[in-house]
Amino acid sequence: MPTVELRFSAQPEHVRTARLVAAAVARRAGVDETVLDEVRLAVGEACSRAVGLHRSHDITAPVTVVLIEEEKAFSIEVGDAVPGPGSGTPLSGRGGAVGGPGSETDADSEDEMGLAVISGLVDDVEVRSVPDGGVIRMSWPATPVVAAP
Repeated sequence: MPTVELRFSAQPEHVRTARLVAAAVARRAGVDETVLDEVRLAVGEACSRAVGLHRSHDITAPVTVVLIEEEKAFSIEVGDAVPGPGSGTPLSGRGGAVGGPGSETDADSEDEMGLAVISGLVDDVEVRSVPDGGVIRMSWPATPVVAAP
């Protein structure tokens, strides 16, 4: 199970690099060519969301992207370091809301929109929060590429 891990400072200009690396590794893992644009867009959205969360919470820790090549699947985990309420909790509403229940800030709206876009692009997506950050895990089917003799 080969794995590639990227870590980058929360700067928007690094998101493009993450998209390009994700597409290259997905191609090598055997993800269908017709799906590569969706991989790029989903990774770009997840990374942009993580960068936005880091910047809005003044977090200097890097954004992490883990690309996992499995036997019949290719997965990408994009992690942020914004503390969450606990293990397994949905990430929605972590955009920095101030106020009581039901109050929604612009950051919350952007957070929800980003998650909606990712869910529209990826059939197999898991979004969770842990005490030291959040993770969006996206998976696509893959057919391992066999090298010709």
